[in-house]
Amino acid sequence: MSIAHIGTIARLELTQRLRSVGWYVLLGIFAVVLLGITALAFAVFSYGDAPGAGVYSIVVNMVLLLVVLVSPTLSGNAINGDRDAATLAAIQVTAASTGDIMLGKLLAAVATGGAFLLVALPFLAFSLVGGGADALVLLISLLVLAVEIVIVAAIGVGLSGLIARPLFSVATTYLVVASLAIGTLIVFALGGFAIRSEATNYSRPYDQSGNAICDEWETYTYEVPRFDLVWWVLAANPFVVLADATPTEYSPNGYPVDLFGQIKYGVRTAQLSPLEQRWDECDPDYSSDTASDVIESTVPSWFVGLGVQIVIAGSLFAGAWSRTRTPARRLPPGTRIA
Repeated sequence: MSIAHIGTIARLELTQRLRSVGWYVLLGIFAVVLLGITALAFAVFSYGDAPGAGVYSIVVNMVLLLVVLVSPTLSGNAINGDRDAATLAAIQVTAASTGDIMLGKLLAAVATGGAFLLVALPFLAFSLVGGGADALVLLISLLVLAVEIVIVAAIGVGLSGLIARPLFSVATTYLVVASLAIGTLIVFALGGFAIRSEATNYSRPYDQSGNAICDEWETYTYEVPRFDLVWWVLAANPFVVLADATPTEYSPNGYPVDLFGQIKYGVRTAQLSPLEQRWDECDPDYSSDTASDVIESTVPSWFVGLGVQIVIAGSLFAGAWSRTRTPARRLPPGTRIA
């Protein structure tokens, strides 16, 4: 493989996209959307302890959302689109190897997703100026976002090499990405409600004056969904990976000040067993757990989810690499060579 060849393939791929007016229109629309989202985010978090942190987290999640929505269209036909247009064979007979072609296509797809991040930089800087955004949160969240951009691009390029028709590969890329972003939420919700158990609630009874009777317990049972048995499904969700990997900033009361922490708190709460609920008003030291208590007492899952995503993207990319290698021993019927 050659870095020069990879750069040439990526430059050719990007040149074709930069010639399209629609590409600039898309980036312009994204900038307008971010402008509105930033204004609304400052209005929402203006009463918090760190408004800049809240705005920053929303902007980063919006960039990830746009990458999830747009990248499959731009990367899902990277290989079979050229094969369908009879331009892939012309590249394959040059000095560029299969690895050069694959990595060049991937680099172009990553650069396409990174363009949304570049558009978002002024808004991220504005949130930092607004105050409250921590430098460590900035560094780790952008690093995870960059990894997610690479993963989504690799899924699209991989499927474009495995599936002969561009339309089907783009649709399949959307299905795979949607399965990670939306399908995990559906499986989590349905699985949690499908598995139900009997829970017991313990509380102190009250006398006629409304005072708790401290030498007695009052119990009652009820059915609860068992989200604690299916929470792991959410580990592979890109937005959960981003939130769970990013350090959490807390208010003085111990609750998250940004969207990262709120998503993390929701996922970590799902890990807790609901089978026993105890409220003891007679214990002077008793207090309900804050969000920081819940997060610190539960298990992080971002590295597992990221590993699952890497395995999926790597397998698809490796399969496409094998299918694109020349000379090809076997291709799908009707595949155009040159």
